[in-house]
Amino acid sequence: MEADSHVTLSALQVDGGMTVNKLLLQMQADAIQVPVRRPLDVETTAMGAAFAAGLAVGVWDSTDALQGLNPTDASFEPAVGKDEAEAKLTRWRDAVQRTLNLA
Repeated sequence: MEADSHVTLSALQVDGGMTVNKLLLQMQADAIQVPVRRPLDVETTAMGAAFAAGLAVGVWDSTDALQGLNPTDASFEPAVGKDEAEAKLTRWRDAVQRTLNLA
């Protein structure tokens, strides 16, 4: 993401059903070496639609008024160093390549 956007990622905000999996979020934090933050309400699609509608009809004056309406429930900090994270990513890429060669 950083290579595509040229923006340094300070944290990754996540949502959706898979975010209940703490192991997945910890693996992501380790892999990208930045904190991964999960909101209290992980099913945010409907909430986002409600926020957009509320902004459109004047319930809220700006997106600033939405700050804090879905606070962070958990934060997963990187638990391994950069070298270990890169070694794990290399092993994962190797495993993926081996599965692609199965006939």
